[in-house]
Amino acid sequence: MINDPTRRTFVKTSMAAGSAALLAAQSPNDTVRVAFIGVGNRGSYLLKHMLKVPGVTVVAICDIDPDNLKKAIDSATAAGSTPEPYTEFRKMLDRKDIDAVVIATPVDLHKEMAIAALEVGKHVYCEKPMGLTPEQCRMVVNATKSAKGIFQAGFQLRYDPNRAASMKVIHDGGIGKVLFLQGYRHTGDLPRQTLWYFDRTRSGDNIVEQACHIIDLMVWAAGSHPLRAFGSGGINLYKNDPPGRTTMDNYAVIYEFANDVRFSFSHIYFDPPHFSGIKERVYGSDAAIDLATATMIPREKGAQPKPIEVPDAQQDSNYLSLASFIDNARGKKTPLNNAESARISTLTAMMGRKSIYERRVVEWAEVDV
Repeated sequence: MINDPTRRTFVKTSMAAGSAALLAAQSPNDTVRVAFIGVGNRGSYLLKHMLKVPGVTVVAICDIDPDNLKKAIDSATAAGSTPEPYTEFRKMLDRKDIDAVVIATPVDLHKEMAIAALEVGKHVYCEKPMGLTPEQCRMVVNATKSAKGIFQAGFQLRYDPNRAASMKVIHDGGIGKVLFLQGYRHTGDLPRQTLWYFDRTRSGDNIVEQACHIIDLMVWAAGSHPLRAFGSGGINLYKNDPPGRTTMDNYAVIYEFANDVRFSFSHIYFDPPHFSGIKERVYGSDAAIDLATATMIPREKGAQPKPIEVPDAQQDSNYLSLASFIDNARGKKTPLNNAESARISTLTAMMGRKSIYERRVVEWAEVDV
């Protein structure tokens, strides 16, 4: 395993992985009052899962799109909540009866909204990534230090049962010394109707807005931040498609961690259906493990794939992440995907972005502001 001073913190935190068991028996008076900011595609999906969490009532929903807002209000009402609609998030945050806020807006709004909610004492669940720049990430982390509420980032794959079980095996030494990390996200292009996806000034580009999930998992597996990154990428197929596009449609990055451990990551948006897909693999001195399928294969000749035991198998990672957030909010506990871990994972993505844009090797100190 990687010998890094920060590793003990990562591994200790990893033992708190989200699961259905986190929701202990609750009294009827232990209701957590939740508000949502942003109920488009992602926000409405989170709302659906939040409405299933025991002991939660959704009391307010904010969105500037009237159709999104109406659909969300109707959905929450049908599930037994009685939320008030808002189009101005600061007016909504003035309410004293809101305990927790879920933020699922475009990335360029995350920093402002998260800090505003923390400043008025709310617990905050903010979708990834934390911000657009290293400076924004630092501002959010600084805001959490004096906040009454907790901050949890939307890196929900940490709560996926297969990935959480696989990570426990890795951190317990089950595959031996970690040698190499591999990930790729090869898919079709993003939905054209969500135009901000294609504007890197709003999204942070695909490596920060989309790939940060897999990058977060590999940082978690490694147990520390990378030392340096070097990559290359661009727009090869979808030039000016949609019009004005500034986000890449392909790139590859290699990260170097301590002890000569590398993480190879590639991301393309013109993968044919059923061709490549998405992979997250960790190679060790004794075995390799596929995080998404929770399958381990020893290195011995003739070894067969070995499924590992997965608690809460088939549970949805989004539900488990939100359920963990509510549990953490009740007990004011530090989340697995807390502000500092989210900062490190987001900065790792930004390292790769900076290397691609500037066509050079980028060191950790350049982004660790």
